[in-house]
Amino acid sequence: MRKGVITVVVPCYNEAETLLQFVEAIRQVQKELVGVRLELLLVNDGSTDNTLSLIKELAGSYPNLIEYLSFSRNFGKEAGLYAGLQHAHGEWVAIMDADLQDPPELLHEMYRLIQDPEVDVVATRRTSREGEPPVRSWFANLYYKLNNSISKVKLAEGARDFRLMRHQVVESVIALPENNRFSKGIFSWVGYNVVYLEYSNIERSAGTSSWSFWSLFDYAIEGLISFSDVPLTLASVIGFLAFFLAIIFGGYIVVETLIAGVKTPGWASLAVIILGMGGLQLLCLGIVGKYIGKIFIEGKGRPIYILKEQRLFEDKDENIASN
Repeated sequence: MRKGVITVVVPCYNEAETLLQFVEAIRQVQKELVGVRLELLLVNDGSTDNTLSLIKELAGSYPNLIEYLSFSRNFGKEAGLYAGLQHAHGEWVAIMDADLQDPPELLHEMYRLIQDPEVDVVATRRTSREGEPPVRSWFANLYYKLNNSISKVKLAEGARDFRLMRHQVVESVIALPENNRFSKGIFSWVGYNVVYLEYSNIERSAGTSSWSFWSLFDYAIEGLISFSDVPLTLASVIGFLAFFLAIIFGGYIVVETLIAGVKTPGWASLAVIILGMGGLQLLCLGIVGKYIGKIFIEGKGRPIYILKEQRLFEDKDENIASN
């Protein structure tokens, strides 16, 4: 661990349009920070544009500021975060996005707050979602309410990955080597004393987000089942209710037949019942299948990411020593 250093972990996927602005913003923050040095750890997550070549160029221009990791392919933001945290050696570790939606100037206040020995993490949350499509904002708010109602791991509404942590917290996070990672939930699960900074939503400085609505929806489902078994309980309750209603309806048909005799076959009601029961069964199978799928992935024991190349400050020091 390097004393007096903040390692800023930045997952990068096709961020060539914003990376230079981001690095300049960090350099400006460094000029105003007293008593602490910033290090940027850029994690190239299999970008398909010229992000990697730009990272190498910036690392050559600022050899004491920038180090990087580069994956063999795209493994996802969660893998990028995990790899960055594994290789971060600062006394404090920050997580940021390169699109400048996480204001670098907040690092001043975050560093000031974490000097309190009672504070382990300074996290951030958005107070508004201005600039986002209304549908996405509505689903995001719904997700937080749903998660906090069914899971013991509570999430602060509007919480961002942007945070500053003591190295002890980072060690606790990387001690959880699960393949199906949901960082927001993991940060909450490990505990520690967290202080939140609030700010209004900021739009990307350039480019477009790689997160589509459906990828966010899938990520939300991942979060819901990562820290709660309530969906499995819900599937059991639905199955029991459907079975109970089937018994009642079956009894009603028997009584009606005994009293009024056989009537014209009710094909419409029968079709509705079959479709309804079939839909409930598929829903329950889908919920169970998601959990089984997670077990399947974890059971394979595959690495969370594969590094193709890297440039870290300790590597540089070793090269200097050998020469």
